[in-house]
Amino acid sequence: MIDLTVSRRYAKALLMLGQEDGKYKEYGEELSGFAQLLEREPELKDALLNPIHGLEERKQLLFRVAELINLSPLVSNFLKLLFDKHRLAALNGIAQVYQQFVDDIENVKRAHVKAAVAMDEAMQERLRQGLEKMTKSKVVMDFEEDPAIIGGIVARVGDLVLDGSVRTQLSSLRESLIKGEVL
Repeated sequence: MIDLTVSRRYAKALLMLGQEDGKYKEYGEELSGFAQLLEREPELKDALLNPIHGLEERKQLLFRVAELINLSPLVSNFLKLLFDKHRLAALNGIAQVYQQFVDDIENVKRAHVKAAVAMDEAMQERLRQGLEKMTKSKVVMDFEEDPAIIGGIVARVGDLVLDGSVRTQLSSLRESLIKGEVL
């Protein structure tokens, strides 16, 4: 719970600054990109977070990396603040919360769709349009192929779950038969 509270506090502070100058989307992309860099490069993450390395060495490394990847001055200063406050380890959570805030501002919903087989682009587009109509929001989808659902799809948009999988239908049929309900 503490991580979520910290993440919200820092994400909200950066978002407010981004809204003032109208660059909140770019700041979110930079923040997310830096968080992904740390996840992709565990040696870099260790070098920045592990106290076995000297404080000044870690700080200089952070400055150098921020400079090399051309972060905006605001995001660079934000990362330096996180470092100084010993909150750099919470960067991934901060980036996720920041993205949620941006999605709320932009009226964007994120959907995770599981399908038993790969879906062609036309089918994905029809599904996206249907979800947009249902949620009255712009929908950004990511797809996962999951043969375990046997057939159909399972779409999760925030708290909304649309389960049209054959696995769920078979499970419901099984429960009905066990209860003795006639279909």
